[in-house]
Amino acid sequence: MQPVEMSCPRRDFLKASLGAVAGIGCASLCPGKAFAEPAADGLVRRIERSVIFGGRKTGDTWFQPCACMTPAENGNLALMTLQRISGSDYYGRPHWTVSKDLGTTWRRPEPIPGLERRKLGDGWEEGVCDLVSEYHPKTQTVLAIGHNVYYRGGRLARPQRSRWPVYVVRSADGSWLPPQRLEWDDPRGRFIYTCACGQRVTLPGGDVLVPMSFGAKDGQPRSIASALCSFDGKTLTIRKVGNELAFPVRRGLLEPSMVCFDGRYYMTIRAEDYRGYVAVSDDGLQWRPQQPWTWDDNSPLVMSTTQQHWLPHSDGLFLVYTRKDATNENVFRWRAPLFMAEVDRRTLRLVRASERVVLPLLGDGVRNGKHVARMGNFHTVAAGPDESWVTVGESRPRDGYAGDTLLARIQWRRPNKLFG
Repeated sequence: MQPVEMSCPRRDFLKASLGAVAGIGCASLCPGKAFAEPAADGLVRRIERSVIFGGRKTGDTWFQPCACMTPAENGNLALMTLQRISGSDYYGRPHWTVSKDLGTTWRRPEPIPGLERRKLGDGWEEGVCDLVSEYHPKTQTVLAIGHNVYYRGGRLARPQRSRWPVYVVRSADGSWLPPQRLEWDDPRGRFIYTCACGQRVTLPGGDVLVPMSFGAKDGQPRSIASALCSFDGKTLTIRKVGNELAFPVRRGLLEPSMVCFDGRYYMTIRAEDYRGYVAVSDDGLQWRPQQPWTWDDNSPLVMSTTQQHWLPHSDGLFLVYTRKDATNENVFRWRAPLFMAEVDRRTLRLVRASERVVLPLLGDGVRNGKHVARMGNFHTVAAGPDESWVTVGESRPRDGYAGDTLLARIQWRRPNKLFG
């Protein structure tokens, strides 16, 4: 085994092209008009919001949009993976799209080769969902990791069969390699082990720290740990797994996301006790016990089984999340609006005065919450030194799942030195 390199990375965008791509006009695919909310003070200067794909009008709803920035000949190229939604956790084949003008226009989505549905017999189908795409500087590739999922009779199969991570690689020439399973021969993950929807950490030497949620049997509360993986541009291999964090409430700990900031590792965790959790580590493998997210006055954040994600800036670490609010009391799992707040890294609490609305609740979350678009599956990315993005697809089950794909641009007062 090679020595383990555990130093905390800075983003390193190498100048390598992923292939030329052509964009299409915003008029046909981006019908929403951008609007901005200025900030009075703090690191956030303002937040601009726009529609990427107008699914409310077309009915062709793109969900789980996950963007990453990749180097190209004439500046960075934004590559985004996404897939359609037409039912509860019922997803179409994963697609990809790109933007050459910092998210103003996007190419029409195309299917990712090899990720089509696979028929298993007796009405069962196997697909892939929850892809997270991140650029891997050492190999000049994009690594997209999701997990397998089973459908039957036009809906999510219940109970599910065994599940595991599935990854696909986009090489520097723009071609997609065949999908592969991330192998983990550990009885703790006999029924499920997954890193779907999770942010991971790419180390300077090319290794990747991947947070995982796992369980030995269906119905067992799941635990989490992080896995140190080698990646050579084609194959992702687990080399070492850290300590296990457990929580015996309902499904346990789910959808962990990692970030490395100022030499320390942080993990935010979805749970099912009306809380979200945070844990810290000095090396990205050995984690201290998780603690619930609270405000800086120690009052709790009330959440409902929804993921959270990191938004780092060189001058501060932010969390993006949903929570219970006076405006959303009848919205499913309070999945709108999307908020952000700065993390007090000494106490692991959120600074209440820093909280901002990233994407607002649309509709009446008190008197007509069933028709409010939900925004629980989202992603964040640093798009440049001056702005970061939050992307999300609306879920509107009571309105035929016709929802827009949204982009929020968080524009910073000071350059983000973590980019470049």
